[in-house]
Order: sequence, then structure tokens, then C-alpha cells
Amino acid sequence: MNKYIKLVIAVAIIGLGIYLMFNRNIGLGIVMILLSAIPILLFFRNEYILLAFWKLRKQDLAGARSWLNKITNTKGQLVRKQLGYYNYLMGITEAEKNPAKAEGFMRAALDYGLSFKHDRALATLNIAAGAMMRGNKLEAERLLNEAKKLDSSNMLGDQIKMMKEQMKRVNVSRSNMINPNMRSRSKFMR
Repeated sequence: MNKYIKLVIAVAIIGLGIYLMFNRNIGLGIVMILLSAIPILLFFRNEYILLAFWKLRKQDLAGARSWLNKITNTKGQLVRKQLGYYNYLMGITEAEKNPAKAEGFMRAALDYGLSFKHDRALATLNIAAGAMMRGNKLEAERLLNEAKKLDSSNMLGDQIKMMKEQMKRVNVSRSNMINPNMRSRSKFMR
């Protein structure tokens, strides 16, 4: 449903509540005005994103993905912050199958904006993992340091330490790569 239709429904319910109050149904009018808070709440918090967060809390990534797939027109249905969390949730659900695609979703989530620092830290950590997979060690280190700064409550401390240890073990800098065009020296050419 389009986000502006929700506001029209809220205005109609408020109008009905005021009409009922003028016709001596004050109790029912107050109830209708209170019920108008539901479409207003759903304007700022999309129902599909709320249900996807609920499924994600239960560790059901497939269920969260199915709720997110019901959002067909992201620009028409979501506000800017919701677009950030939509991309964030899509990145989380996609991270197991296709980390490269998840990195794109996380970059888009950071571009649209995430409200909480720990969400930004997790998105930055996923982008750092993608950079490490591509072999860009400098960018991965920069992103890991940024994720560590954003993680004020130390929720991702173990993952950050684990990724830094992996970066120490795997040396993928450009200077240590073997040139494939160069002939290898044999034992006779020394």
C-alpha cells in the first residue's frame, strides 16, 4: 500500500471520529480517533519491515526475506529511513548466500541512513568482509576501525577481533602477489 494512502485513511478515521462526537457518540468518537494512530504509525514504520524484524529475531531468515519480498515499490511504500532498514535487512538475509550482493545492500543502507550505531557498525562490518574477500586489505582495515568506533556497546567485538586475525593470517596485499606473466625460476637458472 502506498505510504500516502495510509495518511488519507488516518484523516478519514479522524473525520469519522469527529462526526461521531458531534452526533452524541462521544465514546465511539474517541475510540475512532485513537484508532487513527495505527495508520499514522504504519506510515513511519512499515508493517512488512516490522514483520521482517520479528522473523529475524526468531532466526528465520527465509521468513524475513519473504516479508521483505512483499514490498514491491520501495520508493512509493517506504520513507527514507525505512529504505535504509529495508536495504539493511535485505543485506542480512542475503549475506549467507551471496556476500557480494549483501555488500551492495549494506552500502545502500548506510547511504539512506540507519538510526542506531550498532546497525551502522554491523553494516560497516559486512562491507569490510566484502572488501577483505575482494583482497582490498587497506579498505577492510579502515572499515574495521570504523566499525569498532561505532560499536560502543562492544556487541560486535568478537567478530571484529576474528576478522582482524584473519587479515593477519591471509596476506593479500598487491605487493605480495605473484606476477603471472613472469617466468618462474627453476633450480638450474640460479
